[in-house]
Amino acid sequence: PGWGAPPPGGQGPYGGWGNGWGGPPPAAKPGVIPLRPLGIGELLDGAVSTMRTYWRTVLGISLTLAVLTQVVVVLLQGFVLNDSSTAVLDDPSATLGELTDALGDLLLSSAVLYGITLIGTVAATALLTTVTSRAVLGRSVTTSEAWRDARPQIPRLFGLIILLSLIAAGVIAAGAVPGVLLSLAAGPEVGLGLTLLGIIGAAVVGVWLMVRLSLASPALMLEKQGITKAMRRSFRLVRGSWWRVFGIQALAAIIAYVVAAIVVIPFTFLAAAFSGDGVTGFVQASGGNFGWTFLVISGIGSVVGSTITFPITAGVTVLLYIDQRIRREALDLELARAAGIQDHGTGATGGS
Repeated sequence: PGWGAPPPGGQGPYGGWGNGWGGPPPAAKPGVIPLRPLGIGELLDGAVSTMRTYWRTVLGISLTLAVLTQVVVVLLQGFVLNDSSTAVLDDPSATLGELTDALGDLLLSSAVLYGITLIGTVAATALLTTVTSRAVLGRSVTTSEAWRDARPQIPRLFGLIILLSLIAAGVIAAGAVPGVLLSLAAGPEVGLGLTLLGIIGAAVVGVWLMVRLSLASPALMLEKQGITKAMRRSFRLVRGSWWRVFGIQALAAIIAYVVAAIVVIPFTFLAAAFSGDGVTGFVQASGGNFGWTFLVISGIGSVVGSTITFPITAGVTVLLYIDQRIRREALDLELARAAGIQDHGTGATGGS
């Protein structure tokens, strides 16, 4: 179906539900979701159903992205981030300046690793968008077809990822600058508190902004728009529904984290057992420096975990985009026509 601008009128045909008629009319379900506004459970079930029904395509895409992402993470940890020791954080005699430097290194390392994971997640969302949008109509799509559909938008996608990363980094930097300047002028003892407070405040602003922009990726891929238009589109779709979008995405992230932890933790202990110091050395380690054996084995566990969780987070994001358009623009009518369903929205069940 076309995924362009909303139809005249703007709002969906759902304002009259519940006027003594016993709730909404039955909705057609040609694919993984019913064609009506969705609840939280239906969004999660739709993402899981897409992965289960089209597992060859979905897992093939997510496995490729998980491997690429984890290779970068392991190389960075092995060659760059392992050099910054945080053992000083456990030293009671460390000065405030040493603690500040170590904390800065830790935050930078965490930010870099999170940024790489974010890039992988956004890329997975974009490449799995075609699969999920076809799954809504009950139509399968191969990996080559998904790539062929997504390929023209790949340069714009990377531009969107870079821009979102710069925005997030800029917001955090803007919050930290006053405290950093005060630390340079009067010493770290004076400016540390203001720096931490600024970072916390900037993080709140960053979360608000990222949620408002969280639907830019599926908008860019499905509507074939440019970067700035996709970002404005996301702003409009999320407006008035920030808490709902945030809550659903947070729940999906928590579920993905728990699933990933179940997979990754056994690999972590297996990696520790095969590394030089064994499990005891891993548990007692405080410096954060790990050998290549540990990094590779734990990286394999992360690949397996990401392969499973990428489709969940990506599927929920794409289905949230579709749900917001159903609620605001009656997209379900267009989807029903594309699926060959007659009289959708008039009470007929239809479906295939």
